[in-house]
Amino acid sequence: MLADWFGRRRLLVGGLAISAVGAFTCSTANLIYLLILGITLWGMGTGFFFMSCSVIVFDLFKSKVRGQALGTFQAIVFIGSFIGAPIGSFMVHIAGYSGVFIVASVLIVCSFFVAYLSKGLKQLDIKNVNQKASLSLKEILPGVKNWSLTSVYINSFTRMLIWMGITGTVVPLFLNLELGINVELISLVISSRTGSMILATAISGHMSDKAGRKPMIVLGMLMQACSLYAYTLAASFEVLVFIGLVEGFGCGMVLTSSMVLLSEIAPPKLRGGAIGIDRTFISVGGFFGPLFFMVIFYQLGAYFTFISAISVIAVSIAFILTIKAP
Repeated sequence: MLADWFGRRRLLVGGLAISAVGAFTCSTANLIYLLILGITLWGMGTGFFFMSCSVIVFDLFKSKVRGQALGTFQAIVFIGSFIGAPIGSFMVHIAGYSGVFIVASVLIVCSFFVAYLSKGLKQLDIKNVNQKASLSLKEILPGVKNWSLTSVYINSFTRMLIWMGITGTVVPLFLNLELGINVELISLVISSRTGSMILATAISGHMSDKAGRKPMIVLGMLMQACSLYAYTLAASFEVLVFIGLVEGFGCGMVLTSSMVLLSEIAPPKLRGGAIGIDRTFISVGGFFGPLFFMVIFYQLGAYFTFISAISVIAVSIAFILTIKAP
């Protein structure tokens, strides 16, 4: 909503500034409370930054190429996330924990100046300020009146519910406790899934520009559902890696196409608010996913846990099919 009311650039630049302060606070923290404060500021600034980036991509590109643009952006983000953890671990041995935070704050400051000095972002902000968003949120709040948006929100909730509850929690436990696969090999399965998802985000946006958003979302969710069931039938490590590749590709297809569909359904002046509500549904799904599916896992076993996740996907597909795409 702040991106709609005050402009994308202001929120982006402000988010980078807050993140830089947060990272530097972490580097100087000698008390746990200072570390918590630094991480909180860092997380808040990162949220502002990524929210603004997503809306800017939607503003800059027309619908016919928006999928390709968003897919490219998300692929770059995932690549950075994928390589950031091992780089950070390696740097700890060289510069120590405080040194890693200092390097992070320097990189964020560099990003701040790139964004602050960008003439293109300034021109985009002027354009948005001249088209002020209404303070009324009735057009984007979930409900029967905004059924298409509500369906996208529900899809985002269920996607993260399964992502964090099944892929992030149940699958590693299932592979270790019931199939006897060691942690090192499990990490390879998860890595193959992540790599496939990065590939999917890079190319599925272009595919959705050609074939449509809804078909890509439904196809991706069907791939994910089939993969979850296939986990219960896998008999070898190589098969598990292949299943992870298929599941990751399906998740990447859904992720990119859903975001583009949301941008086309939401009123242009309220895109920031719509994305914010969507992110809220994602966060709630991520919070309850492990709790929900772990209860089923311990009470009914792995097979019924995967079946319940497939049922959730089926319900989500039904919601997506009711959307009136523009």
